[in-house]
Amino acid sequence: MTDSLLDDLHTLRDWLRWGTSRFNEAKLFFGHGCDNAHDEAAWLVLHALHLPPDRLEPYLDARLTRHERLAVLELLQQRIARRVPAAYLTHEAWQAGLRFYVDERVLIPRSYFADLLVDGFAPWVDDPAAITSALDLCTGSGCLAILMAHAFPHARIDAADISKDALEVAQRNVTDYDLQKRVKLVPGDLFAGLGKRRYDFILSNPPYVTGAAMRALPPEYRHEPENALAAGEDGLDIVRRILAGAANHLKKNGLLAVEVGHNRAIVEAAFPALPLTWLDTPSGEGKLFLLRREDLAVR
Repeated sequence: MTDSLLDDLHTLRDWLRWGTSRFNEAKLFFGHGCDNAHDEAAWLVLHALHLPPDRLEPYLDARLTRHERLAVLELLQQRIARRVPAAYLTHEAWQAGLRFYVDERVLIPRSYFADLLVDGFAPWVDDPAAITSALDLCTGSGCLAILMAHAFPHARIDAADISKDALEVAQRNVTDYDLQKRVKLVPGDLFAGLGKRRYDFILSNPPYVTGAAMRALPPEYRHEPENALAAGEDGLDIVRRILAGAANHLKKNGLLAVEVGHNRAIVEAAFPALPLTWLDTPSGEGKLFLLRREDLAVR
């Protein structure tokens, strides 16, 4: 079959069509950077050919060498046979136009926060230059800490995670962006490694997948670290702990922003007394909430 494919499919257009058809036939799940078979096939084909990920048209009718055809076939077949997310096959994910290294030690970046950080978290942060200290809690690959370093040019960023494996990936990304002097990686369970440090801004994209959703996850998501997804039956195990400890690590008028995905109704039912401000982004509505230090019970 391999030899027949290599003989029948010659151009990039041929392989893009074949990959799209096979992805649809296999009923793959898309949710780690692309949302359809065509875009994901294009991403993988371009990656296999070492071509820019945003430049498809100029190359569509280019004929591939046999070596190139083998490389494309291998990558597309891995995506189908193993149901591995494309980001793990290419070891790259994109947020806010920036490339980040990823592997199966970390969740694949796809945070709603990226849209807001591009604009300095306006209008909730009046002056991004006035933010001098910020914390990325549950940093994973470090992508949001890096985006914060770009958004808040005068801030020192702490990036905390309980997973030493994740922090190794984050270190690679911090080094890639030459931010070692501004982004400090902190091992520990939530606030445990931070001592008495306080911040102008705390951001967190914690685990928040409910028990029911975990049991229904498509195969692609099962390649991601379970402890970066699962958060108890109602999805709020980590969120509760963040809300309990955040006030002790925020400066006066400091902001706490937390991503909870589709769990808005669950959060509102669990914390009816909190004056939650729900944030909308171009990629989703009501997936993030915002609180000020003064809104939280101070111990």
